[in-house]
Amino acid sequence: MAIYEVYSHPALLRYKTSICTKATVFLLIVLVLTYIPPLLVSYRSQGFWLKLSTYEEQPSVRFQYQVLLIAATSTSGDYVAWSTYQNFNNLQGTNLRIPSISVREEDQNQDGKFDQLSLSLGLPLQSTEQVYSVQLILTFSYQLFRMSNFVMQCMAFIQHSSPVPGSQLYINGDLRLQQRQPLSHRGINTRYNVSIINGSSPFASAYDLTNIIRTYQERNVSTLLSNPNPVWTMVRAAGTPFQINAVIRYPMEIITYQPGFWEMIKFAWVQYVSVLLIFLWVFERIKIFVFQNQVLPTVAVPPFKQHQS
Repeated sequence: MAIYEVYSHPALLRYKTSICTKATVFLLIVLVLTYIPPLLVSYRSQGFWLKLSTYEEQPSVRFQYQVLLIAATSTSGDYVAWSTYQNFNNLQGTNLRIPSISVREEDQNQDGKFDQLSLSLGLPLQSTEQVYSVQLILTFSYQLFRMSNFVMQCMAFIQHSSPVPGSQLYINGDLRLQQRQPLSHRGINTRYNVSIINGSSPFASAYDLTNIIRTYQERNVSTLLSNPNPVWTMVRAAGTPFQINAVIRYPMEIITYQPGFWEMIKFAWVQYVSVLLIFLWVFERIKIFVFQNQVLPTVAVPPFKQHQS
């Protein structure tokens, strides 16, 4: 009758010794060299503690229907202006021009978040007026939810000038997040959820573009209209308004944040274990060689004697 192997398992050979022996000292040294050096190697190889991390999220952006527009009508300092702030309009006198505005926000992928803003603004002009430059501020509400709940009011600043008067300015760009410091990994952050422009102020300094831009740029987290690709169209027909058409997209963002304690531990543990496995394999082979060849005297207990005892 044919015989075949149905199961096999390794036999466990035990090596015994007393406490005060060279074999005990050797085993303690091996334990130390197995577990401590991997920690030092992982730490000294840089990046052991995860100080910064990133994730991807599309922000929830909403246009706040707050606008400030200044258009230069000559090269000698003449201008016309308008805004959604009544106090600013009161300061303009004969320079005030009330435009027609059309705004549409679109959710193109139907995920519950708007993906872009389409704005059309027609600025009426007198027959003797021409537009040489445009400065436009649009404000938005900006929110992030995935890690920390971050809420702020931000803006897109559009500026373009030409030595030749124009009839239309077309803008197509992305509202990008700018970070000077990472966000927290949890909690609610509303420190920048304040108005970009103080519309309740009756003073002209509150609407000065230099002051607005300077204050806004002092933020550690802000937005910037990236790659606006302005197109300036010349030759305006008499009696027609100057047209501003803008498409502003709200793209996916790479957010930088400070990881929490457990995320740091997890990242460090993965690095430590990856090095530790190599040391475990090396020193296991060293121990097998030392005890099998009796480099250090020990008492070998065969498997059959272990079962009898």
